[in-house]
Amino acid sequence: MQISESPVAQAGRQYFSEQDAETWAGLLRPGFQLRALESEGSVAAYLGGDPLLPEEVEWPVWEGHGPLHFVGAVDCGQVPSQELDIPLPASGQLLFFYFDGLGDSSVTATDPDSVSNGTRVIYIPAEAEIAPRTAPEGAAPYPRLLLSGDVIATAPDNENAALIAAFGDPDDPSGYCDYPTTDPNGSGFWEALTAYRRDHQPHHQIGGYALPVQGAVEREGAQVVYPGEDEAAIDARKQLTSQLVLLAQIDSDSRSGMNWDDAGRLYWMITREDLAAGRFDKATFTWQCE
Repeated sequence: MQISESPVAQAGRQYFSEQDAETWAGLLRPGFQLRALESEGSVAAYLGGDPLLPEEVEWPVWEGHGPLHFVGAVDCGQVPSQELDIPLPASGQLLFFYFDGLGDSSVTATDPDSVSNGTRVIYIPAEAEIAPRTAPEGAAPYPRLLLSGDVIATAPDNENAALIAAFGDPDDPSGYCDYPTTDPNGSGFWEALTAYRRDHQPHHQIGGYALPVQGAVEREGAQVVYPGEDEAAIDARKQLTSQLVLLAQIDSDSRSGMNWDDAGRLYWMITREDLAAGRFDKATFTWQCE
């Protein structure tokens, strides 16, 4: 798919100045949207059910809380990584786990310990011998949902660093930027963008821009890695925020029995450098809901 000819790029041409529309089209990034498998097509990923794991890989556990729930797996060989702009592995599986708990057992961006222990990304090479693994007690599986996918255009939200750098003030403490619409009431572009996103629900995705529910997910992911309010931590978070890219986004989906609190989404992020090096233990995480 030509990103520059996508509906979201065309909306920029309709509602932005010519120069801003060109800048906007250059900001758009390809993402691989995961959708329910139809009668024909290859399986690119699956949610729920029993994961396929090598015998020597232990089921991830949050000590003192219990086993993590298996969320889903992506077959990297079925993702057109050459069409994406992140260095995804060319083969093998990526498996995502999350501790689906409440109260003191919930995973929150303000508690780095809960993120590092309550979420996990596991990479399994293509040559590994794998078999279905039954979930341990306390991590009952979600219903299995097979997924295929398509490359789509993804757009930055109003708090994304790329949008702010292009159209806003990077030093503005609000960390927010309006879309540069020429529409008198500003609703035309927003309606076009909302309709485009609605057409791609639920928002299961690999790569591209995250679609946040409550603000820039990269900031929350950076907060996990560099907590604290001292100057060094603030500067480190700012730098990391600009480096993080979306690895996987898993939406609430009734078909898989997944409802992250109130129609929420799970987000795994990583730097391009760590992704290229296969350092999936460096991935960070947040989740948001209405």
